Amino acid sequence: MNIIDISWPISPSMTEYKNRKSTDISQLKNFKSDHMRESLLSFHSHTGTHIDAQSHFLENGAAIEQIDLNSVVGACRVLDLTQVTEVISVADLEKHTLSSGERILLKTRNSFLTSDAPFDSQFVFISKEAAAYCVEKKIRTIGIDYLGIERNQQHHETHTIFFKAGITIVEGLRLAVVAEGSYQFVCLPLLIPGSDAAPARAILIG
Repeated sequence: MNIIDISWPISPSMTEYKNRKSTDISQLKNFKSDHMRESLLSFHSHTGTHIDAQSHFLENGAAIEQIDLNSVVGACRVLDLTQVTEVISVADLEKHTLSSGERILLKTRNSFLTSDAPFDSQFVFISKEAAAYCVEKKIRTIGIDYLGIERNQQHHETHTIFFKAGITIVEGLRLAVVAEGSYQFVCLPLLIPGSDAAPARAILIG
């Protein structure tokens, strides 16, 4: 079995959205004084590899504990969009023949940014038109390799188009070493009732 870890490492030095610094790992106990080690972890709900809940942008949307876990476990396809320089368009997706029920992960140039680089405000994102195309094709899950799936959208249309269609959004995947193709996908969010998102450990098997 070949397991590929596609998770973003969580650490105080990691890349965070718009360079907010919310991640802290402090040592509460150590072997010198306590004969054991314990840590206190503090981080944003949208840290690293994470799954967005509908409640992130829909006032009455479902929280993270209501995510259908079947949407983040099962067969998936990684699409190589590394040639895209700025925004993923309908034309970019049409080349890959999306099918109903698919879990689609998008590999872009974002994946080649290091996990602790300063936030890149020019990251590759999904246009609202491409989001609508995914809805038209009835995909189940969309994943992207940066800390946001949209940028510079006043009304967050890319997010809301996916959410209103019941499509699960996964952000912060690390796909640099992953070839285009079919895999088994596992990406389980932490169970944090009421949260608008939760970090996840994501792997591909294949």
